[in-house]
Amino acid sequence: MGETMKAVEIEKDGPLFLADVARPEPGPNEILVKTAFSGLNRADLVQRAGAYPPPPGTSSILGLEISGTVEAVGDAVTRWKTGDRVCCLLAGGGYAEYVAVDEGSVLAVPEAMSLDQAACLPEAMMTVWANVFDRVGLKAGENFLCHGGTSGIGVMAIQMARVAGAAKVFATAGSPEKCQLASSLGATRAINYKTEDFVEVVKAEGGSDVTLDMVGGDYIQKNISAANPDGRIINIAYQNGFQANVNFAPVLMKRLTLAATTLRARPLPEKKRIRDAVEAGFWPHVASGAIIPVLHKVFPASEADQAHQLMASGTHSGKILLAW
Repeated sequence: MGETMKAVEIEKDGPLFLADVARPEPGPNEILVKTAFSGLNRADLVQRAGAYPPPPGTSSILGLEISGTVEAVGDAVTRWKTGDRVCCLLAGGGYAEYVAVDEGSVLAVPEAMSLDQAACLPEAMMTVWANVFDRVGLKAGENFLCHGGTSGIGVMAIQMARVAGAAKVFATAGSPEKCQLASSLGATRAINYKTEDFVEVVKAEGGSDVTLDMVGGDYIQKNISAANPDGRIINIAYQNGFQANVNFAPVLMKRLTLAATTLRARPLPEKKRIRDAVEAGFWPHVASGAIIPVLHKVFPASEADQAHQLMASGTHSGKILLAW
C-alpha cells in the first residue's frame, strides 16, 4: 500500500478533478477503509461553493459518507478487523480511495447487502435519527411531514417513520413519478408541491406532529400552519433562504417547537451515540429489507463533476454515488 492515493479535488471556479494526495494513517481509535463508493450530499455542493467549510482538523476533501472494506485498524480499535465490510459517517474526506474514520462512526454492512447499496445509508439514517427521533421525538401514533421526500434524506425519513409506527407519513415531492416513489416507500400521502398546497392537504388529513424540513424560506410559515398543537418542526437546511417574515402568534397559541441542527461538526462521542441508536433501532430493519436503499445513479470517481451537476439539477431520487 503506497503513501499516496487518488482523491477528488476542487479547482476554484473550475471542475472537480482527480489528483494524487497523501493517504491518511489511522489514529489509535480509527480504522482505515479502502473506499468502494462515496455518497454525494447536497452539503458537498455548499462546501464546494465555499459556504460550508469542514470542521477544524478535518480533511478538506469533499464527502460525508462511504462504504468499503477495512484495510487497517488503530492500536485501540477493538470491534473492527481487516476485511470487514463497513459503511461510515464522515466529517469530510469521503471522495478518496482511502479514508480514516473513528470506529464509533462505522456500521457493519449486512451480509446480503452490496457495498453500493450500503453507501446510501449512513449519513441519511444518522441525520434522520438525530433530528426526527432524538431532537424532536417522533413517537408511534403521531403524524409526520417530510419535505424533500425523494431526496437522500427523505427516502430514509419516510421509511424510518413508517417502521417506527407513525400514524400518517406525509411527503412532498416535485413530480408524479417522485410522488409515486414516496408512496411506495411508505408515505400515506405524497403531495406534489408544484400542483397542490401541502398545508391544505396536511391540515385536511390530520395535521403534522413532527415536520422535517430542508427548504426554509416561505416554508417556515407554512410548516407552522400545518402543525398540530404541541407540534415540533426541525430544519436541517434552508435551501430557499435563512430569512423569512414569520408570524409567531400560532407558534405561541399551538405551543410549537422550532428547532434546527447539523450533524457534521458534532463531537465524536455524540456521533457514536447516534450510530449506536441507529444500529439498535433501525439497522435490523435494514438487514431484514424493511428499510431499503434508494440508489439513483453511480458515476466513476473521475466523473465527480458530472455527478455534482446531476445533484444540483434536483432531478434525481435517492442517492448519487461515486465508484472507486
